[in-house]
Amino acid sequence: MKSFFLKSIALSFIALSLWSCTKEETRAVATDGKGASLKASVNTVVINRNILTADVISLTMTEADFGYNAAITNVLQISVKGANFAANSTKEVILDAKTLQKVYKGLDFNNLLLSLNLSTTVNTDVELRIKSYISLNVAPVYSNVVTISARPFPLTAWIYVPGAYQGWNPSTADSLVSETGNGVYVGIIHFTPNNFGFKVTPVKNWNTAWGDAGSGRISTSGGDFNAGAAGSQQITINLNTNTYSMLPLAWAIIGDATPGGWGSDTFMKFVNDGNNLWTIRLNLGVGNFKFRRNSDWGVNLGGSGGNLTGGGADIPISTAGNYTITLNTLTNKYTLVRN
Repeated sequence: MKSFFLKSIALSFIALSLWSCTKEETRAVATDGKGASLKASVNTVVINRNILTADVISLTMTEADFGYNAAITNVLQISVKGANFAANSTKEVILDAKTLQKVYKGLDFNNLLLSLNLSTTVNTDVELRIKSYISLNVAPVYSNVVTISARPFPLTAWIYVPGAYQGWNPSTADSLVSETGNGVYVGIIHFTPNNFGFKVTPVKNWNTAWGDAGSGRISTSGGDFNAGAAGSQQITINLNTNTYSMLPLAWAIIGDATPGGWGSDTFMKFVNDGNNLWTIRLNLGVGNFKFRRNSDWGVNLGGSGGNLTGGGADIPISTAGNYTITLNTLTNKYTLVRN
């Protein structure tokens, strides 16, 4: 009888233990979950170059609730209004763990807006929400949707340089580029003999044009700029300070494979697209060539296999023909393609 009693007590403890474990397991099972709440500090965001480093929007949220204390991953989703957060039209940003506020600088939020291919000339309504999940095996939950009106700033921007070198035609004028949209525009313009005058326009027409106001300054009432000599000039226009500068800068090929031989440069054309490429298409004979700057052997580039070094070896041409040559002076790379 005593043995039976002890066995009964033992079985009771085991059953109680199993019930307790089952209870704990039940408490650890996630519920369907309740999404976070999301608020934005503003309902309109229009980015320009003056606020790229400033705070432009603050997003605050509460934690989602899955029924127990779990590690939650929160993802900010942003999409054009009406797209219903479809995968191919939505950008996602994983937020830092436990963060309940995300503050965006102008540049960072601008990049996010540009990734949606939004217009940079008119406002577009975009929607934001928080997706929360605890594992890939548990369905995520979503916050309320916040709608804001937004317009990004085109980080790469151009202004134009109509002048005598191209017939004073704004629609076909070469350009200066601002790679970061900071208001400083740089480009290289090649001026032909006796055609040194030019002006600068924000778009390809004469509605607004900047000219030379003297002492390195620009003004919409200024006269024609003067390049001073034939050849390529690096022109810098700073619209923050309304100033300008010009500096001779030209790259050419030279060598017995080129039309001018070793005694005369064949100048390349700079492409003002932000990629820092000089290019030329021409007929080359059998022989060699190199690159040099400003018709001066003090700075010359040579090499092989697309790689260049200062004062490097002559680049050989073994087959005569028509070639396209490109040069990148930032990376010291070149391409040589027979057409």
